[in-house]
Amino acid sequence: MTIALQDIAWHRSVAQLIEALDKPNFWAQLVRLLDQYVSFDSWVALQFSSRQRPLVFAESHAEDGTPDQLFQDYLKGLYLLDPFYIASREHSQTGLFRLAEVAPEHFELTEYYQRYFRLNVVADEIQFNCQLDTDRTLCLSLGSTQRFSTEQIALLSLIQPWVAALLRQRMPFELLEPLEVQSEVQTQPSQGGNDWRSQLETSVLQSRGAQLTARELDVGRLMLSGCSSKEIARKLEISVETVRVHRKHMYSKLGIKSQSELFSIFLQAQSA
Repeated sequence: MTIALQDIAWHRSVAQLIEALDKPNFWAQLVRLLDQYVSFDSWVALQFSSRQRPLVFAESHAEDGTPDQLFQDYLKGLYLLDPFYIASREHSQTGLFRLAEVAPEHFELTEYYQRYFRLNVVADEIQFNCQLDTDRTLCLSLGSTQRFSTEQIALLSLIQPWVAALLRQRMPFELLEPLEVQSEVQTQPSQGGNDWRSQLETSVLQSRGAQLTARELDVGRLMLSGCSSKEIARKLEISVETVRVHRKHMYSKLGIKSQSELFSIFLQAQSA
């Protein structure tokens, strides 16, 4: 069997990563290694959980070194509309996931895509997931200004077991405290998986004098994430007609006529 020079370089780099598992530069070293094989423009290592907002362990820096306000909005509540977050809550598993695999049918038509994803991630995203337990998922997300090619996806799929194993072994060494720039956002954990509902319900009641049902809130969030009526019906195990009825009642209570207006209300609730 012939061993190529690039194979030797890969194994040497992985050995160095194992040595760096308990070091502060682990994430930067892992990302540099991946960047030698697949080009990307941004990255973030974070933990998803139903019990609290995402915890950020490391991320690519803005060119001017200042905190990214769009990312702050994401951590405050926009993550609830993130296809990767939703997928990790609905089907928790270790693996490599592409945006095209997890994004709802109408994702690119959503306000979330137009106001956040298109500006912050730009074109495509891929995510390594490592399932830590029944609720927590450790993720390494790579964003690109161009679509990842079939060859790039194949290569990342090939090394996915290595990356997942490294993520799992890294976790015991990770600091419990989030990044300093994220601390104000992340030290307000949710009290449960449905806490976003009570927060949104309270905000809507205060700002609009309206009280939405739990089902209306579920339908609204899935609409904002880009799900079609059929997708919402399947996820909530109700009929398409019932979805439309919930949407009609929700719009009537809020005095709105569009998803853009609904998104603004959602965004205001997360900043409250």
